[in-house]
Amino acid sequence: MFPTTGQPVIVVGASLVGLSAALCLSSHRVPTIVLEKHSGKSLHPRAIGFTSRTMEIYRSLGIDNIEPAPEDFKLERAHVESLTGKRNDNSSWSDTERKTKGEKPQNQAPKSSAPKKEYSVERASAIPQDKLEPMLEALALERGADIRRKHKLISVDQDEDGVVATVTDAEGNEQKIHGSYLIAADGNRSTVRELLQIPRHGRGYMQTLSSVLFRAPLEQWTKGFVQFDIDQPDLKAFLASYSDGRWALMFKDAVDRDEPALRAAIYQAVGRSDFPLEIITTGRWELTALVADTFQSGRVFLAGDAAHTLPPNRGGYGANTGIHDVHNLAWKLAAVLSGKLSPELLNTYDAERRPIALLRHDQIFVRADYKVHLDTATPAGEKIDDDAMEFGQIYLSDGIIGADESLPRAKKPDEWNGQPGTHIPHFWVLKDGEKVPTLDLLSQGEWTLFSESDEWSEAISFVNENSPIPVRFVHLGESVQFVHGDDFQKSLEVSHSGAVLVRPDGYIAWRVKDIPGNASETLGSAISKVSFSSGGPQL
Repeated sequence: MFPTTGQPVIVVGASLVGLSAALCLSSHRVPTIVLEKHSGKSLHPRAIGFTSRTMEIYRSLGIDNIEPAPEDFKLERAHVESLTGKRNDNSSWSDTERKTKGEKPQNQAPKSSAPKKEYSVERASAIPQDKLEPMLEALALERGADIRRKHKLISVDQDEDGVVATVTDAEGNEQKIHGSYLIAADGNRSTVRELLQIPRHGRGYMQTLSSVLFRAPLEQWTKGFVQFDIDQPDLKAFLASYSDGRWALMFKDAVDRDEPALRAAIYQAVGRSDFPLEIITTGRWELTALVADTFQSGRVFLAGDAAHTLPPNRGGYGANTGIHDVHNLAWKLAAVLSGKLSPELLNTYDAERRPIALLRHDQIFVRADYKVHLDTATPAGEKIDDDAMEFGQIYLSDGIIGADESLPRAKKPDEWNGQPGTHIPHFWVLKDGEKVPTLDLLSQGEWTLFSESDEWSEAISFVNENSPIPVRFVHLGESVQFVHGDDFQKSLEVSHSGAVLVRPDGYIAWRVKDIPGNASETLGSAISKVSFSSGGPQL
């Protein structure tokens, strides 16, 4: 842990990303004030579907009450005339190929009998956003976050000592709130981003859509599907279940419909009207794809939709990307606020996260759902494997040794083989007789060196005596052993005496294939470089 003192970090926005930021910061004992202009939650569930990588982050924060999707769950979208009418074909969450139910796409080779590679200990979750947010908020409050609703941001000022957020409170009184840094998680129309005049670029505005949220017992007609493309001459829409009795019908137009028209459209999409129907609320949605030109302006950082507005897609690039943003940023803020690391470390946030957002922006338009919106003057690009996009995107920054622009932007973890800049891959290991994932070998706020050789023990002791950054040693083959025949040397491309240095967020910052003769100095120098230690180790 990095104990911190002084002014809190201010988070603007108490939706998924803002609340996740508060939890990440609280895990490092950073005092946090969250400002939210609304008094309560949206009536609309909004996002649904949180990826395995997001669930890994929540696992590391000690959140263990989010129900995962069933182990055999496969998200497929049915392309139909209506829910109860003619079925045309279906497509999977990741595959752009369409096929008739039960048939293989033409020219597809037989599937291998080998089991699918396991890249994570966690399964994705289909929990709706409006059920997840109260869980995050309750836990953030329990862990000390100060969440202030009905506090509307008016202005942000900053100097070399901190930031000042001017807000109006619930009674309309103006207040000035002082903080050390500020995270803008205030959405697509971010007040903070606009105040800082940070431009955005990307595909831009595409379309305005309307929707209706309703409750109805439709499960008897779904045949295992939860998403439906409705295609009729006078109704083009998307129907999706929240798996709790609620459904959203999203029209592919921006027409305002009164309640009788909404009911008629729902009955038309279902193909029958003999069921109870409760309309909950309606919505209007702008499909927009834009990424900010920078995610940092001094002591202010953009995260989530404030940094990158990415339309809903089967890769889950919206809310999930924002949650990954704040996980990247929180430990860095904690380390800098502790006085142990230089503020230069914070420059790696933009260097690492903005290219990820740009890649995800481009990948959206490679996939089937949004190809129609691709600017014809822009090359379509090549689709990157979904496992690579989820688990194998690489960070390139001054906080990583051994990674540069010549490398691909994403590959599967087992294709990276321990490449610095990528997340440490998932393996099952035995620790104290218990089977645990490598994810659980990491500790909040701490750096970890993995090696099979005890020769590193002396170097670790030396660095811990002379550096402001303590390093934990995980001695593979002794205190921790691989199971399932996994091989540390092969998987991470090191020898028996080699080692990998892993950051607090699980990313490999440095790798050496063999222990050098001057191991203490080499390790100390590497840690000083990748962590931006204040003053560096006293070697």
